[in-house]
Amino acid sequence: MGSGHFLEEGVGKSSCFRNIQIVDASNNVKVPKGIGTFTEQSNCYDVQTGSNGDWGHSVYYGGPGKNSNCP
Repeated sequence: MGSGHFLEEGVGKSSCFRNIQIVDASNNVKVPKGIGTFTEQSNCYDVQTGSNGDWGHSVYYGGPGKNSNCP
């Protein structure tokens, strides 16, 4: 999943979605609220949310995925 690198390796290594926005039923663009994340196998991949002025609301994710440590 993603680039094959964990989040702690940095933005240049892990994958992300940035500037996430939602279009509502009235066709208005809004920022998301209450974004949550979870992982079932944190030794295989990780995910977290972030928010800042340059990248807006973001989701960062990555990890080696299926390997000898991940069934």
